[in-house]
Amino acid sequence: MNLNRWEQEALALDAADPLRALRAEFFCPPGVIYLDGNSLGLLCRPAEQALLETLEQWRVRAVGGWWGADPPWFTLAEGLAETLAPLVGADPSEVTVANSTTVNLHQLLATLYRPDARRRRILLDELCFPTDGYAVASFLRRLGLDPERDLVRVPGRDGALVDEDAIVDALDDTVQLAVLPSVHYTSGQLLDLERLAGIARSRKVCLGFDCSHSVGVVPHEFSRWGVDFAFWCHYKYLNGGPGAPAGLYLHRRHFDRPPGLAGWWGSDKSRQFEMAPAFTPAQGAGGLQIGTPSILALAPLRGALELTRRAGIAAIREKSLALTGFLLRLADAVLAPAGFSVVTPRAPERRGGHVALHHPRAAEFCGALVQAGVVPDFRPPALLRLAPAPLYVGFAECLEAVRRLAEISAAA
Repeated sequence: MNLNRWEQEALALDAADPLRALRAEFFCPPGVIYLDGNSLGLLCRPAEQALLETLEQWRVRAVGGWWGADPPWFTLAEGLAETLAPLVGADPSEVTVANSTTVNLHQLLATLYRPDARRRRILLDELCFPTDGYAVASFLRRLGLDPERDLVRVPGRDGALVDEDAIVDALDDTVQLAVLPSVHYTSGQLLDLERLAGIARSRKVCLGFDCSHSVGVVPHEFSRWGVDFAFWCHYKYLNGGPGAPAGLYLHRRHFDRPPGLAGWWGSDKSRQFEMAPAFTPAQGAGGLQIGTPSILALAPLRGALELTRRAGIAAIREKSLALTGFLLRLADAVLAPAGFSVVTPRAPERRGGHVALHHPRAAEFCGALVQAGVVPDFRPPALLRLAPAPLYVGFAECLEAVRRLAEISAAA
């Protein structure tokens, strides 16, 4: 297979890449092309350094680290919220770092779900990430409701894409709350969040988004769009480490709602150590924190966010679209003859940070790629996901990954 033209283009794109220097900040597995950043981002040097510094603070200061460390552990989550807020288009008071993704969904449901005799159902798309469905169904059962009756699952298109028009049609006056993905975890489809938020609000439906596959690679404007709530993880494109504490957003119009799940770390910081019997929540998203955070888990996120801040979310998105666009063209030219088809939407405004390829033997090819030094991801029944994280993946690596995949499929 002659890929000379593609090689020249890849080298030119890498040479012109303004984010290229940031790759040196990451511990890229030697001899490996890593295209699974939408499952777990790589460790970077600032994250490692922040963790080592926090360990040293613990060693030297012990309990004094809560107030005497730099930055103080006591307000570390609030400091991280200030860094995260521009990535999602929010005021820092509308963002917090706490808990895990699924716990944050439970917290937001407990805080915002207010059913009445007619408007009582919760809506999901049928293709949602499984934990969202598990959480919503268990939440309804806990309230004595029936997921078979009170949970609406909107079918997708072709078993791969979220059907936005069907969702709009289903947002009727029996639906009180809806949870949708920003970027669908299998196909890479990016939903029109602004449109959906506007329609939901006009119909008095409380709408939130699972942004685990978009925060850090797609810019958002939650406050301007009027999104009610959002939640996400930090271990994918934000490189916060496996199981890093998660994030959530709460629009300020809901600040008068008491936390559905109260815990002392959601206290008003100025009164937290009064140890009063009555709970005084922090104003804003900070009130939705629950228990004492793991400072050692927050530290790598603090370091990793510095690289995202340096790069800028607009530049990250620009490179991400260029990388996925390059992969799409390669898929058409090199992989389509081998039976691969692209599932990810072609329009730039409709795709997130990864490309999904369908092939009946995707699981087999995924394993073979790993053996060949390429780390992709497989999602059943037949999708191969390629996620070129913009901070540490280049165009030449994408080309080489496709070349190896084409060789594997030709030899199969």
